Amino acid sequence: MAKKKSSAMEWVVVIGSALVIALLIRSYLFAPYQVHGTSMFPTLNGDELLIVNKWIYKVSAPEYGDIVVFHTPEERDFIKRVIGLPGDRISIKNGKVYRNGQLLREPYINGAMRDEPPEERNVPEGTLFVLGDNRNNSKDSREIGPVSMENIVGRAEVVVWPLHSISLISLKN
Repeated sequence: MAKKKSSAMEWVVVIGSALVIALLIRSYLFAPYQVHGTSMFPTLNGDELLIVNKWIYKVSAPEYGDIVVFHTPEERDFIKRVIGLPGDRISIKNGKVYRNGQLLREPYINGAMRDEPPEERNVPEGTLFVLGDNRNNSKDSREIGPVSMENIVGRAEVVVWPLHSISLISLKN
């Protein structure tokens, strides 16, 4: 009888430890994120389940082209591409994006951006300038302003659903 109690207690410890480890990984390292909408089309179709790397920006700085998930004041999470880093000057003229005076080559976008009044923004310290790949259907830094690093959840790493779309996001850029 004592052997059965010992075996049952071992299983409780193993299962409890696994749950604690899973919660720690989910809270601090990686988390699932469901894409809603087509603001990142054609890179993302709008129905994917992604794995977001939550710790990456604690050990390294964001880079141009990273696809990030962030919280908004509307208490929604958005997913967009990093276009500008702190200190950059972002200009939009004739539907084209310039960073520090250089035209960006953006093969990942969904067609030309509608003409908008020319604008120029400086990216403040501690923030990122982000845009959706589907520029004509994206609420991004043009509307909400630069995104504070404090609101960044992490970098999208892997598409895990639907199964036919499983891929590393860095290979999709």
